[in-house]
Amino acid sequence: MTSLCAPAAQRRDIDPLELYASAIDTSDYVAALAPLIRRAVPQIGRLLDVGAGGGQLGAALGDPALPWTAIEPSATMRARLGRLSHPPRVIAAGWETADVPEGGHDTVLAATMPAFFDQPEAFLARCRAWASRSVVWVVPAHAGPRGLCFAGCLPGEWHREDETPGIDIVMRGLAPSSRPHHVAFADWTFSGVVKDLDRLSAYLADRLGWAARDLRRAELERHLVAQARPDAAGARLDIARKSAVLFWGSR
Repeated sequence: MTSLCAPAAQRRDIDPLELYASAIDTSDYVAALAPLIRRAVPQIGRLLDVGAGGGQLGAALGDPALPWTAIEPSATMRARLGRLSHPPRVIAAGWETADVPEGGHDTVLAATMPAFFDQPEAFLARCRAWASRSVVWVVPAHAGPRGLCFAGCLPGEWHREDETPGIDIVMRGLAPSSRPHHVAFADWTFSGVVKDLDRLSAYLADRLGWAARDLRRAELERHLVAQARPDAAGARLDIARKSAVLFWGSR
């Protein structure tokens, strides 16, 4: 078990994208979101998943009889996508530079993308150009932190993140003419199974910028231990979440 006194280089070997994707594996995220999306878009058809991450939602939505495509800049996540039972064709690029033919996919899916908040109009324009039928965005709708994985387990005075619901930021950033045609909401639980709480605690403290001798490090670990539930694979940390699903149809 990793000690809090271990050198920082030994404690920072957690890939934040892998940490998040692993928690999605053990959460009810797909179970909550996929049926809601399918009700609004019964025929997904040829799917393009932008910023696919681990591909859990895209894999659940895609038609097994049809090929699907994932845009994913992270090598770690591309390796995950390659291990899916029905892996996508992967484009190793960000959304800004991805070479995707216009109108070449029936449905374009994007979930938890920074572009929602930074460049919503430009990102929506790209998604709509790629889609022949539907665009689907999955956006955080809970009041809470969105950046640091597992920050929802911590008091606000520790993580100090903006806790404005993501849906509010996105809607403020879209012009009235760009507003989605339909919005639906789903509650789910971000439920990560952690093999080593010491290691996670040290990682979070490092990401928060706390010095090696900061007394809050021990308090943070106690805080996580108090919240964790036993699991066969380690310790389970649960965080209540709400997502908004935004839909655009053909123009």
